[in-house]
Amino acid sequence: MKQDKVLSLIGLAQRAGKVASGEFATERAVKKGDASVVFVAEDSSDNTKKMFNNMCTFYNVPIYIYSDKETLGHAIGKEFRSSLAVLDVGLKNAIEKNMNSVE
Repeated sequence: MKQDKVLSLIGLAQRAGKVASGEFATERAVKKGDASVVFVAEDSSDNTKKMFNNMCTFYNVPIYIYSDKETLGHAIGKEFRSSLAVLDVGLKNAIEKNMNSVE
């Protein structure tokens, strides 16, 4: 299943130290220009989704509403994560290639 491939690549990014997770770290990565792509969990609050959508649009960072908090957290070896940013362009390209084949 392609979704598993996307989550595996997010996990790979985490092991490489190229993930900022949690609202504050994700927001900081986007504003500093470090974020290559942002993921927000589908079961996050509407305010969280709107905030990251507006921020990513402003800073021209791709954003995906993807999976749920628990699954995103498990992908990076943590508990629940409502948002995370991948900081590596190569991993971002691999993730987006797999995202596009899901849709």
